[in-house]
Amino acid sequence: MPEHGRAGSRSVGDGNYSVHRRVTPEQTRQRFADARVARLATADADGRPHLVPMVFALAGDTIYSAVDAKPKRSSSLRRLANIAANPRVAVLVDHYDDDWEALWWVRADGSGRILDADEPESGDAIARLVARYSPYRARPPQGPVVAIDVARWSSWSAAGV
Repeated sequence: MPEHGRAGSRSVGDGNYSVHRRVTPEQTRQRFADARVARLATADADGRPHLVPMVFALAGDTIYSAVDAKPKRSSSLRRLANIAANPRVAVLVDHYDDDWEALWWVRADGSGRILDADEPESGDAIARLVARYSPYRARPPQGPVVAIDVARWSSWSAAGV
């Protein structure tokens, strides 16, 4: 079960959520689930950070993303090597607007796992990704799949909702 984290002096929350300015755990989760893209932060064994955008599917307190057919610089992806060396990760979704009262973010901190394409959990994750992103319907990701078990949810909203 994810833990409650303190995100700042104005934070309130219960259970596994840390929120600012009256953002409820339900709003936190819904904003994350509705986002179309996130940023995955990993670090190597020496603590050097690496940040990449990713598409994802949320199932309970697990976030899934897969290595897909989009062109990459290398088939040896740093995010996979980093998770193997240091499974602690963070995933961020946010909304920017020139009206700063509309700004918000949600962060999920957790532990990453690499799933081979032939694992049952991987098949379920890929099915969720295919259902969520239409480009995957023509060309489903072949894996591997990154599974992130969320230990802590944090959020902030300028407007408080």
